[in-house]
Amino acid sequence: MSRRERSQRSGAEPPRRSGAAELNADTGTRAAVARLILEQGPITASALGERLGLTSAAIRRHLDNLTQEGMVTARDAHPGGQRRRGRPPRVYTITDAGRDTFVHGYDDLAASALRFLAEKAGPDAVAEFAHRQVADLERRYHTALAGVPPQQRVRLLAEALSADGYAASVEQAPAPGGGEQLCQHHCPVAHVAAEFPELCEAEMAAFARLLETPVRRLATIAHGDAVCTTHVSPRDLGPAERQESTEPSQ
Repeated sequence: MSRRERSQRSGAEPPRRSGAAELNADTGTRAAVARLILEQGPITASALGERLGLTSAAIRRHLDNLTQEGMVTARDAHPGGQRRRGRPPRVYTITDAGRDTFVHGYDDLAASALRFLAEKAGPDAVAEFAHRQVADLERRYHTALAGVPPQQRVRLLAEALSADGYAASVEQAPAPGGGEQLCQHHCPVAHVAAEFPELCEAEMAAFARLLETPVRRLATIAHGDAVCTTHVSPRDLGPAERQESTEPSQ
């Protein structure tokens, strides 16, 4: 017999959670909402509620609080698209302030160190440092991808990136170009990369080597986009198409 059943038989009220316990649970749920928006955004309120098992009223309450705190922002799912009857669907994305709560690096110290390196040794030293930093990840990921069929490599790379905190996913690239899109919903060094794009360039070069096909960075969190998006070219491109796909986006 459970404690609740014994309490009901004796006529006593079942124990209730203290106000502090309820507050902690509420805060934990709100953090889970923010984390899911970080990893899966842009995302609708209904999709958030389904994935977290929350009622419509509960998810709206958490979203309202996160919006008021500046952690997330909402926009129309199809801005400028065809108008439909009723209220247009809204999608939520993490803000810079919200992303900051998930960053566990010393951004200011890292940026200062790279500025010092650039002043003392020049920009080439920064690029060399960026490639050396990425080299460790590339070695570990190369082991995970070794012997894997080409069509599975992007998915496995996304899983490896997610294990390192990048919250990565894979989507099919839209026609007519085809290929895949590697999406990183979190970047631990976004603020530093905004000032030193060499970090992003080194990462993209490593992706091309690991996947053995040209890649192209379409969007970056460092430049204010919601997601770092890398287009992974199909492996059956001709020489001219490969040259075009390896040119950096403007």
